[in-house]
Amino acid sequence: MKISIIGAGNMGGAIARGLLSTGNYKVKVSNPSVLKLEKLKEEYPEIETTTENDKVIEDANVVVLAVKPYLIANVIAEIKGKLDDETIVVSLAAGISMEKLKELLNDENETRDNPIYIAIPDTAIQVRKGLTFICSNERGKKDVEKIEKLFSELGTATVIPEKLLMGATLLSSCGIAYAFKYIQACVQAGVQLGFKPHEALEYSVATVAGAMEMLQVNGTSPEEEIYRVTTPGGLTIKGVNSLEHSGFTSAVIKAIVAPSL
Repeated sequence: MKISIIGAGNMGGAIARGLLSTGNYKVKVSNPSVLKLEKLKEEYPEIETTTENDKVIEDANVVVLAVKPYLIANVIAEIKGKLDDETIVVSLAAGISMEKLKELLNDENETRDNPIYIAIPDTAIQVRKGLTFICSNERGKKDVEKIEKLFSELGTATVIPEKLLMGATLLSSCGIAYAFKYIQACVQAGVQLGFKPHEALEYSVATVAGAMEMLQVNGTSPEEEIYRVTTPGGLTIKGVNSLEHSGFTSAVIKAIVAPSL
């Protein structure tokens, strides 16, 4: 499969690296900054790069628009005249609806019916441990498994209705920052307890990684695992209750939900 990516920033670059590392895809990337393209070329000499968006999409099966939302209209205007009806278009631009993408792809002289997808990954795609949410237009439904498989190369991918995309963005794409914030707080506590910063970071990351693995392997809930590690009158239950008295659960819920209100 031939994949063309417009944008070599954090997301575009991560997708290119992830797909190239599998050896299953031919990847082209365009970007206005030559330095980012040169870095990709150093890492993966087989990649094709260009600064011209209309050139990068030639012969592409899938075109990934890995650009900021404010750039999406200009980028689509550059390339839409060279897309055929079978070219799959995947937008990573958060907040740009399916209806808006269809509007941008059409013009007064031509109505296109390309398979269109919106994909919302988190930054863990950089290490092929990302979570990507995908939705499609009506035309794209028949090929949605193909796009799901594509993003599964970068971690976990799941198809959801477009109406849940905002929630998915807040829960995962934004939520990963809150996970980092928790680890940061653990590091600060570890330093106060006498550990060096790098030691506290190592131990905190290992603890969180272990907790995630237990949930995935055991198929249990966080509540069940909390009760397994707490004992009557013990240190852990005192700490858990202290978190609750400080509004920990409420603070996390507010952080995730508040931007949508």
